[in-house]
Amino acid sequence: MSITSAPEQKGFIASASNYLDERTSISGAVKEFGRKIFPDHWSFLLGEVALYSFVIILLSGSFLTFFFQASMTPVEYAGSYVPLRGVEMSAAMSSTLDISFDIRGGLLMRQIHHWAALLFVAAIGLHMLRVFFTGAFRKPRELNWAIGFVLFVLAMAEGFTGYSLPDDLLSGNGLRIIDGMMNAVPVVGTWITFLLFGGEFPGNDIVGRLYTLHILLLPAMVLIFIVLHLMFVVIHKHTQYPGPGKTEQNVVGYPVLPVYAAKAGGFFFLVFGVIALIAATVTINPIWNYGPYDPSPVSAGTQPDWYIGFADGALRLMPPGLETVWLGYTWSWNILIPILVLVVFLLLTFIYPYVEAWVTGDKREHHLLDRPRNAPVRTAFGAAGVTFYAVLWAAASSDIIATHFKVTMEGVINTLQALLILGPIVAFMVTKRVCLALQKKDREMVLHGFETGRIVRLPGGEFVEVHEQLDEYTRWQLVSFNDNAPLQLKPNPVGKITASARFRVAMSRFFFEDRIAPVSPKEYQAALEHSSH
Repeated sequence: MSITSAPEQKGFIASASNYLDERTSISGAVKEFGRKIFPDHWSFLLGEVALYSFVIILLSGSFLTFFFQASMTPVEYAGSYVPLRGVEMSAAMSSTLDISFDIRGGLLMRQIHHWAALLFVAAIGLHMLRVFFTGAFRKPRELNWAIGFVLFVLAMAEGFTGYSLPDDLLSGNGLRIIDGMMNAVPVVGTWITFLLFGGEFPGNDIVGRLYTLHILLLPAMVLIFIVLHLMFVVIHKHTQYPGPGKTEQNVVGYPVLPVYAAKAGGFFFLVFGVIALIAATVTINPIWNYGPYDPSPVSAGTQPDWYIGFADGALRLMPPGLETVWLGYTWSWNILIPILVLVVFLLLTFIYPYVEAWVTGDKREHHLLDRPRNAPVRTAFGAAGVTFYAVLWAAASSDIIATHFKVTMEGVINTLQALLILGPIVAFMVTKRVCLALQKKDREMVLHGFETGRIVRLPGGEFVEVHEQLDEYTRWQLVSFNDNAPLQLKPNPVGKITASARFRVAMSRFFFEDRIAPVSPKEYQAALEHSSH
């Protein structure tokens, strides 16, 4: 047996790479992409965590597809889990139990898959919050914000379809809620639920239909939008935080090859290791405790996966009995109103970059990020939205809150109903005032330095505290932001002032009337001369 020498191996690799490059011209794309500069800041890792979680979902999900049976055919369980042996259940439930107890490594893979899905949605959500609060959605990245938002919705749909596949008691109740929400839509609701379930709930093949969505259609859409998102990141350059040497035209950081790629590879295995550790030590979705789906034993304390909690909470906070009969249909407002509120909330999140661009009239490209305090109204809107979402999310656990803290369910619901209205308003007002106060503090520090705690006595007997000037990097952070003034009301080219123009000016005044102007070079120079004197 002959052993290929190192020069021969090198020649083979070179020949293969030349063959591939001559037919694809891939070397130019690799060189161009390898020169791309990515800034080195921890907050940018949130998007990477989402990407790596999706890769882990694909790997673990591929393993599970070999053993899962997407069928609702009734079978008698005869597996290793003794408490359920002999119980009639669907083939989907039985195969999920087999994966958990009879397939080597099956339970670990199930839990890796589930934890990675939870982390995937969480990482996308946190990444979008970072993008929102720093203004990374501004021109030319409005479309990438829309792509990221669609990814977030697709991730929630992907998680919910996978959560519903085992056909256990918990997932069955979740599907029953979805069925009720669709049936509450007048005229078309019944047709929609029959289209999804293939008949009256639970239908004959809902698991098979969800399985097709979960492993084929939704992953393909997620993959397409991830590719589009990364493509636009490369095209638009990466955003970065302001600092010395950083401008709107150049990005300071590391090239993709070899530095960033090596760090990203190590980070992927770190994320994989953390997910595997959590999956090996923390149980999630123990379907053997719930048993197969049966509409009669609905138990208290059941909780959906966290990312669906806000929708469940919206239903729980609605007062009962809000129904009317109109045009021959029953209008269940206790379901329709939460659906409408959630749709409006998601729509406002989707269109916010376009609303802010319209209000400001800013058509410049932005590659430097804002500090949240320097955009007080935007930050306040974000805090209000997070508060609104958090109250709905907490409402999904209203029964858990009531039992753990030994308070009445009515008291919990009434409190959360009040917080749903008052909480976002208070959060907006407090956040805006805090941002303005922090801006004033920054302005004071730039002009007069920061307090050192050192007290000296002047020749005239006066005691003063010594202030020390900021370093160049810190000073750059505190002064490098745009001072957006309210728009002025002007007539259009035909000399008329339209209602839309008045509304736009009013919104601009709301955004920018309360503002703190950054320190100008003239003010800073005068402060330095006064300090030296």
